[in-house]
Amino acid sequence: MLKADGYDEAIIGQAYVLRDQGQHNVLVYDAEKIREILMKRDGMDSDEAREFIESNIEGVYVGVDTPIFVWTDDFMPDGLFKQD
Repeated sequence: MLKADGYDEAIIGQAYVLRDQGQHNVLVYDAEKIREILMKRDGMDSDEAREFIESNIEGVYVGVDTPIFVWTDDFMPDGLFKQD
């Protein structure tokens, strides 16, 4: 499995994904936790960290073992997921 360097604290588990006509086991990261790491470690504000993640981490495909990044605080606009 491929890892995103420097973000081990943000790993929340593993998932099986279908890519290139096969099933692959990949790491799953909490993107909100990565944002916290960037803010603390690199001094970014929340918006800068989100943009960095979207452009430089989750926007990169490095093959079938590319990790998954989940925004745990985002909710679907159609109301499928409601905030308590």
